[in-house]
Amino acid sequence: MVDFQCMDRYGMDDLKRIMELLRAPEGCPWDREQTHQSIRRNMLEEAYEVAEAIDEESPEHLKEELGDVLLQVVFHARMAEEAGQFTFDDVVDGICKKLVFRHPHVFGSVNAADADGALTTWEAQKREEKGQKTAGDTLDAVARSLPALMRAEKIQAKAAKAGFDWECVGPVLDKISEEARELEQAVRDQSNMEEELGDLLFVTVKAGRFLGLDSELALHAACEKFIRRFRAVEALADKPLQELDVPSLEALWRQAKEQEQQAT
Repeated sequence: MVDFQCMDRYGMDDLKRIMELLRAPEGCPWDREQTHQSIRRNMLEEAYEVAEAIDEESPEHLKEELGDVLLQVVFHARMAEEAGQFTFDDVVDGICKKLVFRHPHVFGSVNAADADGALTTWEAQKREEKGQKTAGDTLDAVARSLPALMRAEKIQAKAAKAGFDWECVGPVLDKISEEARELEQAVRDQSNMEEELGDLLFVTVKAGRFLGLDSELALHAACEKFIRRFRAVEALADKPLQELDVPSLEALWRQAKEQEQQAT
């Protein structure tokens, strides 16, 4: 057993100490074996669970999930410290310096009258900090680990700030039709299908931007709608779905859709 005293309430130093003990030779075998790469997915999953708690508007759930994200931060920092790379305090120091540097309208002499002005200042300071000299540099800096729809939206927003964008949604909708036709042709030719599908998705995200919609949230909503209607189709069917032909399935889908619309 490790030398540790249980308490009624813990603080940040206690969390760091617990992680140190878990990674110690007499600690947890699983925790000792982990690397940055082995728990990379955990960080992503915990961040998404925080987002889910926010959507639920549940303070208790949010508190719990934020703790799980904090655990991942402490875990990675501990492994880095063991390797002589940096410490948790270095992480804290780094983010504090970044916040001060990127808020010259608070900690310096720059003026920002509103939220848009503050964001513009933030972006300018970020470009200076990252050594981004061109608009292309800012696009290339968007994290490739982001979900594709979210990454597309951020890339498009940065391109728009550089003046590369349409003035209204009309041409975007025309482009969607064009890309859909090109995908149809690619399917017929059995060539470049992935490329054309990507182009169609990319310009669809752009339409969402012009309409003030979050494409990631829109697709999540579409997934939820599909699940609801699929359950309704299952309930309406008089036999397993795999025993029905496509016209029968389509008829049940239309019936499920009508029921949902009538209920709302």
